[in-house]
Amino acid sequence: IGRAHLPYFGDGLNIVPCIHIRDLAAVLQNVADQKPKIHYLIAVDDSKNSLQSIIKAISKLGSGKVEMVPEENALLNKDLQQSNIDHLLINLPLEAFYIKENFNIRWEAENGLVDNMQKMIQEFKESRGLLPLKIAIVGPPGVGKTAMAEKLSKHFKLHHIKIKDVILESVRKLEEKIGRVDTEEEEEEEEEITSKEAQELLDQIRENMEQSEGRLDDHFVIRFMKEKLKSMQCQNQGFILDGFPKSYLQTKDLFGTEYDDEATDILTNIVHFDKSITPEHIFALDASDDFLKNRIMNLAESEVAGTHYTQEKFLRHLAKYRDTNTEDETLLNFFEEIEVHPVHIDITKDTDPSNTALVEKITSLVGKTRNYGPTPEELAEIERKQAKEQLLKEVTERAERERREAEESAEKLARWEEWNKRLEDVKREEHEFLEAHSIPLRNYLMQNVMPTLTQGLIECCKIRPEDPVDFLAEYLLKNNPQIE
Repeated sequence: IGRAHLPYFGDGLNIVPCIHIRDLAAVLQNVADQKPKIHYLIAVDDSKNSLQSIIKAISKLGSGKVEMVPEENALLNKDLQQSNIDHLLINLPLEAFYIKENFNIRWEAENGLVDNMQKMIQEFKESRGLLPLKIAIVGPPGVGKTAMAEKLSKHFKLHHIKIKDVILESVRKLEEKIGRVDTEEEEEEEEEITSKEAQELLDQIRENMEQSEGRLDDHFVIRFMKEKLKSMQCQNQGFILDGFPKSYLQTKDLFGTEYDDEATDILTNIVHFDKSITPEHIFALDASDDFLKNRIMNLAESEVAGTHYTQEKFLRHLAKYRDTNTEDETLLNFFEEIEVHPVHIDITKDTDPSNTALVEKITSLVGKTRNYGPTPEELAEIERKQAKEQLLKEVTERAERERREAEESAEKLARWEEWNKRLEDVKREEHEFLEAHSIPLRNYLMQNVMPTLTQGLIECCKIRPEDPVDFLAEYLLKNNPQIE
């Protein structure tokens, strides 16, 4: 659906037999009831649709464009298995004569897939929970609608609808229509207009913009916006409406529908609206004027350049928004009238510039996404990012671990050096203490003991007695100065 062109293989003229699953179930029910004696039967619908016609019908879910791809290139498509290719290239124009003549079937899609494509699309979406998600982000200028819408569109995989983009796209389509010749195929398309009508509309737009200083009147904007919201992309995949509508009248003109019996409408107080394009979730962002002014004043010049966020333009837009959305009448009144209750969000309570908390709040209120989830390319990108984040995490953890180990080693070495220093200090103090206390003892020994003992040792060495210790003891007794 997301492709610019939907491919079909070969010339696409091969007949592909089809039957709706409920019709096949009805055939099987008849077989079980009647127990026919034939050994086989053919169960197909009345269509003899070619592959090309089926692909063209399916392509209208998206861009509406198809392209022919040579049969040999089908094998290069990694998304298709051999059995898929065989089914697509089969050419069997079959007739189900037996079941037509003998079975009682209430057909679900007797005319085939192409004629019942809208019904098939709705069944496909409902069975897989792929109903379009429609969200609107509204609020005064500078409140952060576009940034919020971008994040939500990426999360939910929705089309981000901005008024400027819609106008430029519509004008471009008109110019392309004028530049090409009408064909019978295009004339069959209900949504297409003729080249002449496109030229007239484009002239009106240019004239209107010249008279309004580059601005486009609401009725043109409403027309283009309705066409965009009713496009197959928005109807099948959903959208996020960014900053439009801006007033009650614009909201009513965009989503409201006309009602034949106005008297009954007034009496019953019923507001009629187009359910196919009306958002089911409305988020109204708001903040005080002072907060918004300060936020815009603090923006960098590069962010303001080329936008309406210059001081003069911003104040004018803000004043206009406040004037068209008073306490008595605001664009949100329309949604209240149709029982689609807006969620009011005060952005001043979230100081995070990325608004992560607000985005999480909105995504939780909206609920699960309504799509197939990530594509193989997106999954590969997610895996790549996760691998990169894991590698970065491991490198960071390793660096942190090495840093802690280095700090612990340095701290341990410092403690060891401190302990050694203290031990040396203790030993030095002990040595000094012993030295200080040993001086009197040495003096005493030198004065009273060492002279006599030294003389005794000298005598012992001269005489060399058999028992030197006994000789020394006897010598000390004989020569004790105190005894003398």
